[in-house]
Amino acid sequence: MSVDGVVLVTGIMASGKSTVAEALARRLPRAAHVRGDTFRRMIVSGGVPPLPGDSEGADQLRLRYRISASVADQYVESGFTAIVQDIVIGPELAEYVKLVRARPLRVVVLAPRPEVVAGREATRAKTGYVDWTVEELDAELRQATARLGLWLDTSEQTPEQTVDEIVDRLHDATV
Repeated sequence: MSVDGVVLVTGIMASGKSTVAEALARRLPRAAHVRGDTFRRMIVSGGVPPLPGDSEGADQLRLRYRISASVADQYVESGFTAIVQDIVIGPELAEYVKLVRARPLRVVVLAPRPEVVAGREATRAKTGYVDWTVEELDAELRQATARLGLWLDTSEQTPEQTVDEIVDRLHDATV
């Protein structure tokens, strides 16, 4: 199977983005997994989390988005499919689409039910929900995010089933 361009896999924390993006990239003959959180972790000092109403945190989040979009474009220019994985929700999703130059651009939004996300979060080694609750982030996703691309309720799916559905419905993800 061959897929070109960029595929953005987004959703809230513990929605399965990392697992699904990695599995999708592994199915492709030439793919790079661009992990947005890597760019946040590169900030050694002065990093601020994106909190509601905090302009510095929002500015750093947008910096991360600009970097990941640029990296994705460069991978595509070099013949790779770029699978970008990050939390890009709310008004930022439409803005992120504008940042990526490469086409086709596909957006896949993983949207499992909040109780499923809470259960996944409880079993993870890392803790993502410190400044936000699952319900708050889920509300931001469902109420403030443009309905771009392919939205999937992955509550009852394994990661492999999710990747199968993405591959089968990739045309629905094109923005």
